[in-house]
Amino acid sequence: MKNSPEGRNKKKESIILVVLGTLIALGPFSIDAYLPGFARIADDFDTTIGKVGLTLTSYFIGISLGQLAYGPIMDKYGRKKPLLTGLLIYFIAALSCFYSPNLEWLIVSRFFLAIGAAAGMVAAKAVVRDIFPVNEVAGAISVLMLIMGGAPIIAPTVGSFIIESLGWKTIFLFLALFSFLMILSVYRFLPESIVPNKKVQLRAKPILSKYFGILTHEKFWSFSMAGSFTIGAMFAYISDAPKLFMGNFDLSQKEFGMLFGINAAGLILGSQINRLFLKKFTTFQITFFNSIILVGLAFLFLLNGMMGPNFYVTVGLLFFILFLLGFQNPNTTALSLEPFATKAGRASALIGSLKMILGALASFTISLFHDPGVIPLAVVLLFCLMVSFLLLLRFSGKEKRKLALSGH
Repeated sequence: MKNSPEGRNKKKESIILVVLGTLIALGPFSIDAYLPGFARIADDFDTTIGKVGLTLTSYFIGISLGQLAYGPIMDKYGRKKPLLTGLLIYFIAALSCFYSPNLEWLIVSRFFLAIGAAAGMVAAKAVVRDIFPVNEVAGAISVLMLIMGGAPIIAPTVGSFIIESLGWKTIFLFLALFSFLMILSVYRFLPESIVPNKKVQLRAKPILSKYFGILTHEKFWSFSMAGSFTIGAMFAYISDAPKLFMGNFDLSQKEFGMLFGINAAGLILGSQINRLFLKKFTTFQITFFNSIILVGLAFLFLLNGMMGPNFYVTVGLLFFILFLLGFQNPNTTALSLEPFATKAGRASALIGSLKMILGALASFTISLFHDPGVIPLAVVLLFCLMVSFLLLLRFSGKEKRKLALSGH
């Protein structure tokens, strides 16, 4: 449903963007809103905060598998029906989280919550590509990314107030209500943007074969994995933050929510400043240089933990690490997609899935440590950022030669 210039309805397009932006914010809200309640969840289920972190791991697994599945499904059946189905799954899973009698039930419910949320993440970008002219797609997606980026700043603060007033389970009642309103909004305001293609194959073998062909491309593998390990570092922080700041530094729920929001703001700030740097330097130059600094900061973070962590040093180092991760995520994605001009959709879905898989592994790894101190997080951060650096190092010589040949 491409809009012709003379037949376009700007007001309708703005409404669609708001709906899509809210959809894509559902994912970050599902992760960040309940983080301040980790201590209370652990108390209610008579377990540790580290084990509560498995509810994040199951979510990351669901969101990674869901993104891979919804791509071909939305090509075959259109965008709207699978999206509404996904939102319905999300609504039921949110209520299941609310009524969870034990931690195991919550872990499984969070998996299905992610399966539902993945529909919104895939559909939002796909619909933008469908309905906006080519020269406006990047601007429209930037609006979505800004809304998605703002969600982690708002979610922990909103979550901490709800948890303190009404208890942690109320967060999931709020998410259920939010998803119900999204079902109504999608049904009312979002048009079907493509003609369903019944010829699309949904058998596992052809789908996996196409994904495997992209995955084994040398440039895609190196840059997507470099980006995935930086995402692993970010989700290790997200998973460990409640235990670190509320368990080790004794922050209250409100204080943790505010601190988490400030760090999320650093991530957003980095992604916006990155756009200015791209006017003067190549994507690879920025990414490689930042990778060196990130390894250095991770090493300092480990030293801080070994010497007896100082609260302000810990917060400061984490802020700057997240600030630089704001550069790495969009840049490694762009470098990964460079060889796939005609397969950007499938490549994008694969990148999203790889990042969530590494996020799941990192959050699971950090949940194995019962120590609320800095050192477990520092070790995982240093490992992830070092591997990312080594993957980028493989291409440093090639990029220098390419710049020399282009005259830069």
